[in-house]
Amino acid sequence: METWNEFFDKERELPYYQQMHAKVMEEYKDRVIYPPYHDILNAFKLTPLKSANVIIIGQDPYHEKGQAMGLAFSVPKDKELPPSLKNIYQEIGNEYHQEVNQDGDLTYLAKQGVLLLNRTLTVREHQANSHQDYGYDILLMHVMEVLNKEESPKVFLLWGSFAISLRKYITNPKHLILTSPHPSPLSAYRGFFGNNHFVKANEFLRKNNLTEIKWIKKDYLAGQ
Repeated sequence: METWNEFFDKERELPYYQQMHAKVMEEYKDRVIYPPYHDILNAFKLTPLKSANVIIIGQDPYHEKGQAMGLAFSVPKDKELPPSLKNIYQEIGNEYHQEVNQDGDLTYLAKQGVLLLNRTLTVREHQANSHQDYGYDILLMHVMEVLNKEESPKVFLLWGSFAISLRKYITNPKHLILTSPHPSPLSAYRGFFGNNHFVKANEFLRKNNLTEIKWIKKDYLAGQ
């Protein structure tokens, strides 16, 4: 598999995908659905398969107006930081010993090879998990299988019970799996804080002659 376009060309031929697509299209016609339709596949557009060196799994998209943008944990720069993202930034700051004061748009990470993938790609306004039975579980399983087959070493950051349940699809010994509780306020103090995942991910990338991630946006922008 060379590109996400090739992957989706194959998926679109499968009955589950066709049924899922039909359901989602009906929802967009009749209801308010997030993210905006053109952003559903944003994670795949911004992070090509061959560039995806770090994979982070979120849950479903934010379900309030103007938040979801097709990237796990990310919100547009003019939006208030969601609690889980605040905790992610806090952990990055603790690991790199500096204050992280930045907006919530994680496009800068996606462009560096961090695949920010949600469990489901769409959600009904005000209704968390409203599309979780539409077939996205099959899509995510297939995505994980494709990533697992890649020969280039990857880091999988699996936070929380659902993300950790996906480790069964990661059997390639070239890849690194890091697990911890989810960064949400309900669980961050049970082991997300102090997990050192961002430093560990970069250590692994460096050892494998891959470009390290600039987790802090001002560092990324300084190199542009």
